[in-house]
Amino acid sequence: MKLTSKQRAYLRSLAAKETALFQIGKNNLTPEVVQSVEEAFNNRELIKLSVLKNAVDDPMEMAEALAGRTNSTLVEIIGHKIVLYRSFKDEPVIVLPK
Repeated sequence: MKLTSKQRAYLRSLAAKETALFQIGKNNLTPEVVQSVEEAFNNRELIKLSVLKNAVDDPMEMAEALAGRTNSTLVEIIGHKIVLYRSFKDEPVIVLPK
């Protein structure tokens, strides 16, 4: 899903109030982390993750890989924070601006 700059800004404002649900550490992107994020998308449309300083891989590479594996959209990466978005198929909770 391609987001416009206005939609991306709206999602960033929502994510600023949230705390990180997951932390990615020195083991980087394990199948368990991907599975946990996938399960979290069953209950939420917007997920914030934190990459710990002891992680070996680049946060940008991890974010792109995680977005690809979970069929979500990368909203932003600021430092070691990753924000991903995937709308519910039936009825989206977050209504994006046009």
